[in-house]
Amino acid sequence: HWRIVETQRLTRTQFERWFANRAVSLVVMEACGSAHHWARWLNGLSIEVRLLPAQYVRAYVKRNKTDATDAAALLEAARASDMRPVRVKSVEQQALQGLHRVRSLWMGTRTSRINALRGFLREFGIAVPVGARTGLEAISRVLADPSSAVPELIRGTARLLVEEVRLLEARIAQLERELAASARLSPACTTLLSIPGIGLLTATALVAATSGDVTHFKDARHFASWFGLTPREHSSGGSRFLGSISKRGDRYLRMLLTHGARSVLRAAKVAEAAEREVCGVRRWALDVQRRSNHNKAACALANKLARICYATLRDKVPFGETERLSRKINRESFVMPA
Repeated sequence: HWRIVETQRLTRTQFERWFANRAVSLVVMEACGSAHHWARWLNGLSIEVRLLPAQYVRAYVKRNKTDATDAAALLEAARASDMRPVRVKSVEQQALQGLHRVRSLWMGTRTSRINALRGFLREFGIAVPVGARTGLEAISRVLADPSSAVPELIRGTARLLVEEVRLLEARIAQLERELAASARLSPACTTLLSIPGIGLLTATALVAATSGDVTHFKDARHFASWFGLTPREHSSGGSRFLGSISKRGDRYLRMLLTHGARSVLRAAKVAEAAEREVCGVRRWALDVQRRSNHNKAACALANKLARICYATLRDKVPFGETERLSRKINRESFVMPA
């Protein structure tokens, strides 16, 4: 049996001094804000750090939530053999994730500004076509036309909104160039870019989340479930029920994989309509779509893309070489011995 022998409430400065004056071999923390920074700092002191997912630690909290009960819950959760710790991210990984977060913020701001302009013009009887780029060009033409129905009182402010959108687009383009430069220096990104449906944003976001190393995942299905792309299960005894995807994990990465799957599905449909050859994962996705519907096929393809990403990162070979190797192994497994 174990018991807590000492409790301390420390400030940031006292926290740093506390470890300098004691011999500590293991520190258990929740994987929350600034946890990776302190994990790197403690690793520099030759102290092992175990980051635990906060949502799993919550089940071990007894009675009311306080700092003391949270600490006791962490100690209890650390003793669980099936509790998988979170890998400590490097500075480069977190910087790359920061670029993605900034781009998402700018894209959201850009969309909100375009929607505001669209709503303003609609009040004056001006319909703006669908689409961000097409709509922004139409708005610019309307504001530049002195004979349009836009009142002078709001015309100048609307032009400022258009200029703000243009500035955001320039910043987003510059950020994407930085991501492209980072991807060229990363072998893992180069490997991921060989997969259909995996572009610059998905490849760099995956590397930022995993550092290009997936050895700590049990298998490809575990990797796909990490994105929330596997079915939600509600089973008991001999009754098994599989529902829609669980939507757990990183919603940003799940969104990128789903959008990539939609692009692959659309390209496959266009190629099939043009009577061009469609094979491999594209043919599989079209078959799923015929059996179910478009959205289910997109989610199934996103799941398969996640598994393909796992295989390419594990084997460190591009997608085409992995596919050829798999076909070769399948052919050899059916060859009967002489």
